[in-house]
Amino acid sequence: MTFGERARNAPPRDGGANGDAPGGSAAPPVADIVVDAVVDVDGVPMSALVAAVPRPRAIVLALHGAVSPAYFDAPGHPRLSLLRTGAALGFTVVALARPGYGASAPHAERVAPAERRVDLAYRAVDALVGPGPRGAGLFVLAHSIGCELAVRMAARGNGDGLLGLEMSGTGRRHHEAAAGLLGPGNGNRLPPPGAIRDLIWGPSHLYPEDVIGHPALQSRSPAYEGDVVPPWPSRLPELAARVRVPVRYTLAEHETVWSPGRAALDDVAALFTRSPRVLADEQAGGGHNLSLGFAAAAYHLKALAFAEECASASTRSDVTSDDDQTGE
Repeated sequence: MTFGERARNAPPRDGGANGDAPGGSAAPPVADIVVDAVVDVDGVPMSALVAAVPRPRAIVLALHGAVSPAYFDAPGHPRLSLLRTGAALGFTVVALARPGYGASAPHAERVAPAERRVDLAYRAVDALVGPGPRGAGLFVLAHSIGCELAVRMAARGNGDGLLGLEMSGTGRRHHEAAAGLLGPGNGNRLPPPGAIRDLIWGPSHLYPEDVIGHPALQSRSPAYEGDVVPPWPSRLPELAARVRVPVRYTLAEHETVWSPGRAALDDVAALFTRSPRVLADEQAGGGHNLSLGFAAAAYHLKALAFAEECASASTRSDVTSDDDQTGE
């Protein structure tokens, strides 16, 4: 059950890039659709940013990388927010603080096992959404090392009813600039935040200046990720081969953590051998932190279009199944 919830400060809304009303006048204050929420899952507090709508097309679970869930609500730039864009298009969006982040940080050691993290994520979404409508079901969108949890969720059983999976900011081979910091040769030590700043924020002209390094995005990574990050590229193929839901994989045009380009896109897409549908796309004008750059709006619209396609396919399948059972 939800034991804590509060509205975030609403940024100004408009048609301008920074939230100003047309003509430069301040937009009237409005209630913010994005709220902070915390739920208890077997004694572990799980926090999230939630943008809920009354009758959702589907639930979108967004899993961040080594930052906070504010990654999906670009500070000061509502037009770049996945949470707000998703809600405007009829989705309830849950940007969950992954196990070991946010409210669950004090329990990082307890939540470290992979299956425990998968279970916590599914159950946290159930608790955060509650008994209300869920539309066609659950769609997962993940970035960077958040893709590790997302792929594990999709690989469990038959995908546990997931509609589909969107992943970005990950891959099989690190960019040459990142290999020394993030590869297996670094052992199980996570590099200090300052060492990877240029990697994850380059090139800087791709982002609003006030977003780079914003305090709301900062979060300490749990120690267990030292055992997750280095071997992830070698673990991805085995997990991907177990995924049976539609997959969309996006690489930024200016990706600096993972090897970019068409060959890299095709390399990852080919791993999902049991998925009924696999798409691969290069996001023009994007950097590693896709959901925080100027290309975020375009990226989110494409990712949510894929979520809509997955929801539509699920709805058609349900109708066909009902017709078969009634003999029509």
